Amino acid sequence: MRLDRFLATLPEIGTRARGRQLIDGGHVRVDAAARKPSTALRAGMEITVALPAPVPSALEAQDIPLRVLHEDPDLLVIDKPAGMVVHPAPGRRRDTLVNALLHRARHVAGVGASERPGIVHRLDRDTSGVLAIALTPAALEGLAQQFRERTVRKEYLAVVHGALRQPRGRVALRVGRDPRERKRMRASAAGRGRTALTTYEVLERLPGASLVRLTPHTGRTHQLRVHMQSLGHPIVGDRLYGGARRVTRGTLPPAAAAIQAFPRQALHAHRLAFTHPRTHEPLAFEADLPDDIRALLDELRRADSGSRAS
Repeated sequence: MRLDRFLATLPEIGTRARGRQLIDGGHVRVDAAARKPSTALRAGMEITVALPAPVPSALEAQDIPLRVLHEDPDLLVIDKPAGMVVHPAPGRRRDTLVNALLHRARHVAGVGASERPGIVHRLDRDTSGVLAIALTPAALEGLAQQFRERTVRKEYLAVVHGALRQPRGRVALRVGRDPRERKRMRASAAGRGRTALTTYEVLERLPGASLVRLTPHTGRTHQLRVHMQSLGHPIVGDRLYGGARRVTRGTLPPAAAAIQAFPRQALHAHRLAFTHPRTHEPLAFEADLPDDIRALLDELRRADSGSRAS
């Protein structure tokens, strides 16, 4: 494993970018020597990290309403709405989940990285659904370990283009950065990218689309979106991966119009199950489909009923 990737597995660091920052700042030694982020680690090496003193967060606490599914001294679990960014990034310092979190629980500012306090996992801006947040350093470490060990179970619901041939199946394609367009990921059978596995089950077939349950067994960036595109059934409304530009041939005009008009990827984190990091109690949380995806499904069902009646 590369040095920067190893550092990203540590709860106190969390990302490769933060790991590289520490390496470049001279805070990391491998066998007492400074090394590059790309250094390949071998068994028996000693890695020493001298974390600099935490910098107080300069982020603004904002009174943004959150739909809370669960809250205790260790955890906050919410139903994130579509359109909300999880944490600040260059050019966006306000109106994120972290800004809302700092208002609701100010003590979380010291949990993990200053720019993403309490954040253990993320959902894309336009993906809605269940998101767990750590409120203590111990909870952050405990949840991060479960994600690393892949003991957290995640289930998503999505509306995808067309009718899948099989009622259930699996996609085991590697997911890596697209060298031609850095904002995109791509799936491949071999070569570049990291191992990724998704299983799916068709729940309902509709005019021009299908409602599917997606279970990611790994946590790669854009994994579900890329894997569904690789099957030829991109998620409805997913402009980055081609979903907005296509409607299955023969789809009736009312259904086609509803599909083309949907403004974001129709992807929802429906269920999240894990073990409480302090009490070790099994926990599971679900978030109902949001109104916009429900409205899309209702429109497609009406189109289906109309076509059968005629």
